[in-house]
Amino acid sequence: MVRPRLRRRIGFRPSATYFKPRGIPLRSLAVEELTVEEAEALRLKDVRDLDQIECAKLMNTSQSTFQRILSSAHKKVSRALIEGSAIRIINS
Repeated sequence: MVRPRLRRRIGFRPSATYFKPRGIPLRSLAVEELTVEEAEALRLKDVRDLDQIECAKLMNTSQSTFQRILSSAHKKVSRALIEGSAIRIINS
């Protein structure tokens, strides 16, 4: 039996859910999907400049889980920037 996923605290809802390179139609771009949890991890760590222990507490998760979420977010955003993909923020 699979362990149920814990609900993590999200302190914001993004007003924009798509980001894409300028001048290229969305239909011709690959899309990287970033979860709201990953966006929150980026916001706490990179924008608010908190340490990982504090970020994990604010998201109601362990530090190791927070690190996995943050690493996944960094990889997706980096891939989108390097490859010229769109980024879509999804609720999951």
